[in-house]
Amino acid sequence: MCEPLRAGAGTGLERSCDWVRQAPPAPGLERIEAYFARHAYDPHRHDTYALGVTLSGVQSFDYRGARCDSQHGDVIVLHPDEAHDGRSGGEDGFRYRMLYVEPRLILEALGETAALPFVSDAVRADPRLLAALRLALGDLDHGLEPLERDRALAAIAMALHAAEGSSPRRASSATCSTAVERARAFLNEHFDRTVASEELEAVTGLDRYSLARHFRAQLGASPYRYLIMRRLDRVRRGIDAGESLAQAAADSGFADQSHMTRQFKQAFGVSPGRWRALRRDAYSAA
Repeated sequence: MCEPLRAGAGTGLERSCDWVRQAPPAPGLERIEAYFARHAYDPHRHDTYALGVTLSGVQSFDYRGARCDSQHGDVIVLHPDEAHDGRSGGEDGFRYRMLYVEPRLILEALGETAALPFVSDAVRADPRLLAALRLALGDLDHGLEPLERDRALAAIAMALHAAEGSSPRRASSATCSTAVERARAFLNEHFDRTVASEELEAVTGLDRYSLARHFRAQLGASPYRYLIMRRLDRVRRGIDAGESLAQAAADSGFADQSHMTRQFKQAFGVSPGRWRALRRDAYSAA
């Protein structure tokens, strides 16, 4: 059983092996707890906000040209499409919980006239954001009820917006927001095949370059990056379900396993085989 979110939490499992434990899924959210003794992740990028809390040890990573060190109780804020890595900053490894949030949910929670918040400090002592994250990360053994999920998203969005160093970005028009949502829905439905720019132009009514600008402004990534991440989500589901790597790659729309492996490492900082081992060790550690 996962224990309540609190600074300094730890169990005797830490020194046994590296592991990643996933919570039951919720729409637009991914919740994990993990432990790493030394090296965790190679440089990679998400298409989501990555918001977390270090539970024990020192969580070190390179982000936006600087080294960051998060200790127990610190809050981590990583923005979409920003490269980062991960490793232990001490001898005892580090344990943390992380919430991955689709940017569109932050926009929805802030309202139509808002823009994606940008927080300059990746590591923060932020009681308001910590309290908001507890709503989503306090219990990883159970799925979030719809109203529970909405409450957590609203609190997190407002905490990000209020965070010191947050700077506004120009919000898109209602017409462009609708076009981006149509493109996003189309990519969700057709992630397992090649999607032509002409198709997105027909769906959205915007030319490919305008769509790319508005898509990145609202969702933090390009349409192609978003498409690749949906394929990789399917790969991870396949791996967790016991599929071979070759089968997971084929069912997710990748040309071959090597192409999938390269994209997987760029997105998550570990190889697909390493991910499979981490998930297996999480089950044995539970």
